[in-house]
Amino acid sequence: MSALLILLVAIVLLALGYVFYGSWLAKQWGVDPNRETPAHTSYDGMDYVPANPAVLMGHHFSSIAGAGPINGPIQAAVFGWVPVFLWCVFGGIFFGAMHDFGALFASIRHNGGSIGEIMKDSMGVKAQRLFIIFALAVLILVIASFTAVVAGTFASSGPFISTGDAASNAANASTAMTSMLFIVIAIIFGFFVYRKNAKIGPATVLGIIGIIAIVVLGQYLNLNASRTFWVLFIAVYVTVASLLPVWILLQPRDYLSSFLLYGMMILAVVAIIGGSFTGAAVVEVPAFTGLVNASGQPIFPFLFITVACGACSGFHSLISSGTSSKQINNEKDAQVIGYGSMIVESALGVISLIAVGVVWSQTNVGGGDKFLLSAPPTIFAGGIATMFASFAGEKSYALIYNLFTLAVSVFALTSLDSATRLCRYLFAELLTPEGKTHEDLTGAAKFFSTPIVSTLIMVIIGCGMGFMGLSQIWSVFGAANQLLAGVAMLAVCTWLGKIGRNNKMFFFPMIFMLCATITALCWTIVTGFGKIAAGTDWGTYFQVIWSIALVVLAVVLAVMSFKTLSAQAKAKKA
Repeated sequence: MSALLILLVAIVLLALGYVFYGSWLAKQWGVDPNRETPAHTSYDGMDYVPANPAVLMGHHFSSIAGAGPINGPIQAAVFGWVPVFLWCVFGGIFFGAMHDFGALFASIRHNGGSIGEIMKDSMGVKAQRLFIIFALAVLILVIASFTAVVAGTFASSGPFISTGDAASNAANASTAMTSMLFIVIAIIFGFFVYRKNAKIGPATVLGIIGIIAIVVLGQYLNLNASRTFWVLFIAVYVTVASLLPVWILLQPRDYLSSFLLYGMMILAVVAIIGGSFTGAAVVEVPAFTGLVNASGQPIFPFLFITVACGACSGFHSLISSGTSSKQINNEKDAQVIGYGSMIVESALGVISLIAVGVVWSQTNVGGGDKFLLSAPPTIFAGGIATMFASFAGEKSYALIYNLFTLAVSVFALTSLDSATRLCRYLFAELLTPEGKTHEDLTGAAKFFSTPIVSTLIMVIIGCGMGFMGLSQIWSVFGAANQLLAGVAMLAVCTWLGKIGRNNKMFFFPMIFMLCATITALCWTIVTGFGKIAAGTDWGTYFQVIWSIALVVLAVVLAVMSFKTLSAQAKAKKA
């Protein structure tokens, strides 16, 4: 199948979704450009800081993208390219983008509060606390998953490296060095823009030149270290990064990394167009492989929870209601930042599908006898580099491969920082009673809600789990992440119902996501018990325990939400 045709159809459909459906949602919900946002009414110079829309778009997109839209579609390709394509495109338009936009808008109207605050408004304090516990459990999986991705991408020695050949190990070491230099550039950029009042335009040009320079420099400087070292480094980095004011690292790094992401997507499009003329841009993945994959998993629900962030992601609601809503300058920006970012991410999911399709026979996903590309980031980078090298020459392969693995690692680090920062917010919200502040607390509540303590708790647990294999974590993370999306939709839906706004667009997506994810988690629980009975490692115990806890919390929240919606319907009828 022509990769170019797949991409063109996806872009047209996603663009139409943004223009028509996204604008319709804004009107239905009452987005008001004249209403002050929390970034102004609650400005504190730390978390509540109004951001230039382009800067905030960069932060939001980089945070929600992470490694999800690359990992998910690549692993789901075992079901065939057609179902993955359809879910990325139509799931992105009617599920994911609506979910992100709704969470961002609802949070703006709750002073930048979390989904828990939104739930409290329509369902009470009990629902809020249950949601926070649920969200913290999912965030631990986010930290663990992306720690595993980044450590595997950087590791150049020791066990569990992404591949075993010398060339790939050198590429990992080069990517690691470039990523470290990227952090330095982001801090310098933030200092000059936010403390020296440098103009954003010239500073951006210099920042982009700096990114190009470190990518080239990274070809000659390597940072060789084991996977264990990188897991420990990530733990220290996200702890520090999540405690810093947003202007020092989060805003500038995410803004600059968005250009890396945009550049990566432009290069990918160029590779697909150029590869179409050389015959390299051909998707080898079968259109449809059947209702059950090679591992015995049925297409429902596993296609939907494996694609994950490429179509719909609950983690996005935490970003929307955790950091982005505190920085948005005007409500009119909510559509492009909330809905638009997810549309672009769905396009990235389609590009990931094309990338694995081009090198299908060289991957472990494709099931060949001998594969050279195993980890999703290397498959993604290898697919794009293969198309690019087909018309730009073999020497371009290494540069494009390194650039794309760098981009994946930068996005994953961004998501790690944001996830850890969100944990801090949620801990404080969970332990602080209504009308109180952290200074009013005493004893254990004050100790555990202290930023450094709550951050360290989540980092130790999450990064500690990052030592596990990615496949063990991802199988639970995918379902938990999608389940969180269903619960977040319930929260926004009940709030819209309370204020008398149209909420019917949430009914089918939230019920579908709840059914798909709970089914997937129950499957994991049943198969897990079978493995435990036969004797297995502790990873299976983790999967079973985590899945049971998530299902119980989600069912309780769903029952509370549907009772609330039923009461609202009766009141409206009366």
